[in-house]
Amino acid sequence: MTLFSKPPAIEKSASEDYPLSAVPLSDRKPFWSLSLLLMGFALTSTTLFAGGAIGPSFSFPQIIAIILIGNLILGGYCAALGYIAAKSGLSTVLMARFSFGNVGSRWVDFILGFTQIGWYAFTTAVIVQVLLELMGVPSTGLPYILLVFFFNYAFCATAYIGYRAIDWLSRLAVPAMLILVAVSLALAFRDYGGATIPQPTGELSMSAALAVVIGTFISGGTQATNWSRFADTGKNAVVSTLSAFMLVNGILVFAGAFCTLVYGSEDLIKAMATQGILAGGVILLVLNVWTTQDNTIYAFSVAGANMFRTHKRHAFVLGGATLALILTLSGIYDLLPTYLIFLGTVIPPVGGIIMVDFWLRHLGRFPRLSARIPAFNWAGVIAYVISSVIAYTTGNAGIGIGPVNGIVTAAILYAILYRVIPQPIR
Repeated sequence: MTLFSKPPAIEKSASEDYPLSAVPLSDRKPFWSLSLLLMGFALTSTTLFAGGAIGPSFSFPQIIAIILIGNLILGGYCAALGYIAAKSGLSTVLMARFSFGNVGSRWVDFILGFTQIGWYAFTTAVIVQVLLELMGVPSTGLPYILLVFFFNYAFCATAYIGYRAIDWLSRLAVPAMLILVAVSLALAFRDYGGATIPQPTGELSMSAALAVVIGTFISGGTQATNWSRFADTGKNAVVSTLSAFMLVNGILVFAGAFCTLVYGSEDLIKAMATQGILAGGVILLVLNVWTTQDNTIYAFSVAGANMFRTHKRHAFVLGGATLALILTLSGIYDLLPTYLIFLGTVIPPVGGIIMVDFWLRHLGRFPRLSARIPAFNWAGVIAYVISSVIAYTTGNAGIGIGPVNGIVTAAILYAILYRVIPQPIR
């Protein structure tokens, strides 16, 4: 080993994007790199459908207010976690060791990892079905199988390489997607003048609409620390996260809502076909899905590596893609959305607990991961269970915003419990 070479263990950890350690300052990224990557993550088709879901129920000014308020809450939550990640260099699953315990944190690994691989399988099936429909080919048989196989592994290629590849994809894809969305919105505004806009139905309450806007991506936002931990400063992590989860997420929600008002469909691709720019719609669809899918399987690999305490993140990318392929081809993905939405409700309390653990319990500085950590931090476990039940029940009952209720409850309970429950050493 030469004077300037890295020790083999550090070199291996760097090539795997530090799955079990803090990202060193020497490998941090500037604002422009991080912001584009996070924007690519936030540019997801589910956000368009969220906009479509709220569009028919409200007037134009009400839709703007819902988008602003909802994305302010979502962006603030994600930015707070992003700041902690930048200061500590840790991902959500690594931070969870302190707030849930060395063994207890494996539940966090499971729910974060399984949610991501489930959405990966479901989204791959959806894009293949849409492409075959656009080509006029039945979404069954050999064409379906071949396209599923191709896209399943193509989408994970950038995640296998890591931050560097996802960064370059985002540099190309994000500007292209924003331009395509802008063109489509410009055409929609042109058609808006002569369109017959239906009166708001009022089927959704304001709180339910906010829950849709926030809940669509809050579970993904909880794992945006996979990227914000690479930020070179806390300020850059906050601004990058806000630009992704307020600006970009807001634009997509608005696009979905506005296209529903003008064209009667929340499907932006079909709207673009109506506008005469179907080719652009197909490009948008593929880039949109790719920049989210690679982040999704990357998150699975980080959670899996932490669960099994191994540096071999690459193996979990390939293993996760293969598991997703089985789920997609078996048809079981049709059963996933309801379960995954449930998990999306019970994931956000993890973020509330981590915030209190960082700022109040550890006073803004986590210990080293090599420190002695109890098997279970019962304060975190109990706060999580109670707040998850509250998030789920209040969300179903239409009381407030389920995920936000869970975050606030988790933060308050943990702030009380960690002071009164002893922290045993394993």
